[in-house]
Amino acid sequence: MNLESKNFIQNFIDEDLKNGKYPDGIKTRFPPEPNGYLHIGHAKSICLNFGLAQKYLGTCNLRFDDTNPSKEDVEFVDSIQDNIRWLGFDWEDRKFFASDYFEKLYNFAVELIKKNLAFVDDLSAEEIREYRGTLTEPGKESPHRNRSIEENLDLFKRMRDGEFADGSKVLRAKIDMASGNINMRDPIIYRIARVNHHRTGDQWCIYPMYDFAHPLSDAIEGISHSICTLEFEDHRPFYDWLLDSLDFDPKTRPRQIEFARLELTGIITSKRKLRQLVEENHVRGWDDPRMPTISGLKRRGYPPAAIRDFCERIGVAKSNSTVDIAMLEHCVRENLNQNAERVMAVLNPLKVVLTNLPENHCEYLEVDRLPNSNRGKRFVPFEREIFIEREDFMEDAPKKFFRLKPGGEVRLIGAYIIKCDEVIKDSNGEVIELHCSIDPTSKSGGETANRKIKGTILWVAASQAIRAEVRLYDRLLTTDNIPNDFLSAINPKSLVIIENALVEPSVKFSAEGTSYQFLRNGYFVVDPDSTVDRLVFNRIVGLRDSWKKIESKE
Repeated sequence: MNLESKNFIQNFIDEDLKNGKYPDGIKTRFPPEPNGYLHIGHAKSICLNFGLAQKYLGTCNLRFDDTNPSKEDVEFVDSIQDNIRWLGFDWEDRKFFASDYFEKLYNFAVELIKKNLAFVDDLSAEEIREYRGTLTEPGKESPHRNRSIEENLDLFKRMRDGEFADGSKVLRAKIDMASGNINMRDPIIYRIARVNHHRTGDQWCIYPMYDFAHPLSDAIEGISHSICTLEFEDHRPFYDWLLDSLDFDPKTRPRQIEFARLELTGIITSKRKLRQLVEENHVRGWDDPRMPTISGLKRRGYPPAAIRDFCERIGVAKSNSTVDIAMLEHCVRENLNQNAERVMAVLNPLKVVLTNLPENHCEYLEVDRLPNSNRGKRFVPFEREIFIEREDFMEDAPKKFFRLKPGGEVRLIGAYIIKCDEVIKDSNGEVIELHCSIDPTSKSGGETANRKIKGTILWVAASQAIRAEVRLYDRLLTTDNIPNDFLSAINPKSLVIIENALVEPSVKFSAEGTSYQFLRNGYFVVDPDSTVDRLVFNRIVGLRDSWKKIESKE
């Protein structure tokens, strides 16, 4: 993240440095939980944390907060690392796991017990909720809160040794059940869970809670600024209480700062809902191009530079707001417009025979790979038989229809002007073929090429066109405002598959991830499902940019 203009987080960092804090420099971290794939909201956090480290010549750690093994998997660990690298960032040798610190975290909990700041509680989960109180009523102290230090130490060790059943006991911090902040009402810091951990196996049967492990992991790693999303603002008092209680140096211990998370119109960022979409097969997996996961955006063909650009443009705010998805699509189009080579593709073919050319006619026309660039030319075969888009012909055309019609003329992109002389239909009256003639003097770049013709259409040569599968992706939901029953809003046309599209032969050996602008049709990318014998293209975005129109009205 470029971060050329100052945001409020940088102002805090500048203030800390001015006051002599963090003499070892700025150290941030990106701390994902490996319980799902990262989504576009995480991209903002990645860009912010790694970007701040770059700005202040510091470091950014990657740390997996793997404290809930029942929902975690190595698949998620691997995907998260791939996503960060794909976005253009590198943690170098600073990859950590909260599970690296399980022994240290256990000892910190023991230290709290010894200071009479933590106790083992026998209340059930339901009873703890009842005792907790409400936003307007204080909570009640557990009847086990005043156990002796010796008894708590013994019980906590026996919890670790596996003597007690899951859920039968927890370790809680001893703070203030009358606090106006519910997070300070003796929060749970350890629970019993006999779950195999993806790194530690069955070594542990007690696991620290996120709110306990997170600040202490920050402190262990020497993090200077712990950048969190806004929902952790109410958790900051416990963050600070924990570091105070364990005597971490105020000049070097982490400072938590919250910023507004990224919300986009019509985009699901709830991990629970994303998991539901995957597990109930509403999509084809975590990397389905309709998913807002970073893996999905990558497969959709979004350039990582466009996502970084988007994160920079939206900035860093203190209060929650929702960004129009059109702004992200604008950044994607802007990037692709400058980088995606142009090709012609016909998605709904209609055959055209150019009757005044010989049957074996074939010539190669020079066409720009990318307008106004140094990419050079590509050579496009032109033959007697071509295909055009069916929608570019209309038999009973209105007056202002400037594409092909009976007796009418159009220019073929990069080629000649043609005239429709005859319409061929099948027994059902459907148009199946057009017979046209070319004006041989009208070749693009030729002496008479500037003859004025209002219509220009795309085409591909019949014998050399590459047959491809084209997947037309659209937004997953039909509404910008996600309802509680979000499955009812799934767009039935979010994926339309065209089995036999025709693309000019210049794309034949395209590698996975190569992006093109299909003239008149939008931006497309080569999908990983492609094989040597059959290319598969995903539509990234269409050509129309609604964000530019929004900007112009403001």
